[in-house]
Amino acid sequence: MRDAGQFNARLMDEVRAIVRPGIKTVEIDRFVYEFTQDHGHTPACLGYPGDRMPFPKSCCISINDVICHGIPGETELHPGDIANIDLTTVVHGWYGDQSETFLIGENSDISETARAVTQCAFDALYLGIGATKPGCQVAVIGEAIVEHTNRKYGFGVVDKYVGHGIGSKFHQRPNIPHVPSRQSYQDRLYPGMCFTIEPMINGGSARSVCDRRDGWTVRTYDGQPSAQFEHTILMTEDGPEILTLTKHGPQPGHQF
Repeated sequence: MRDAGQFNARLMDEVRAIVRPGIKTVEIDRFVYEFTQDHGHTPACLGYPGDRMPFPKSCCISINDVICHGIPGETELHPGDIANIDLTTVVHGWYGDQSETFLIGENSDISETARAVTQCAFDALYLGIGATKPGCQVAVIGEAIVEHTNRKYGFGVVDKYVGHGIGSKFHQRPNIPHVPSRQSYQDRLYPGMCFTIEPMINGGSARSVCDRRDGWTVRTYDGQPSAQFEHTILMTEDGPEILTLTKHGPQPGHQF
């Protein structure tokens, strides 16, 4: 799992170098596929089964009001966009999974709402990680995220899509919701368990709608922007260890 996380983090830094205004999302996806294949690994998203069709690309790219599962295509990134890039790689049978939201263009191009929702999602990720300890209830993650998001911003925390256990399978038990739930008060995180925390924060309502045409693309119900950050975490005897830390990405405390 450490190897999978380290490669996935390296891939995110490689992607970081090409994200810019004017690039098409399909070009980013092609880079992800080729870089992963060239290193002997497998993009986990490509062909992942869905209700209507398997996921057709190697990564998810979700722009502005798209919450998650955006399908790369001919869309270009423009100044003022925010774009979440979600990467998952299979390395020797084990899965590394993470995402980042990128601000496209100059600082002056980004709306205050888009910047705030990105900051909120980034801080929520690390607050969720920091709330965990060996044997804790999964619910402490959602408690920390909701308290921060509601108190400081008044934004919506998506509850329909969650983090998850991860290992030799992409999605495993337990689910890791970003709002407290009855089940999350029962589930606990013990040393040796790996899981993702990936809060999705909407600039308005937490409600979402899935595109009926492709069965994947999830948008905010009210058209407000949405941002997400994700890490794969290993719970150790001493506390959480982040397996997908990048060398060149934003670190805890970063201000967008």
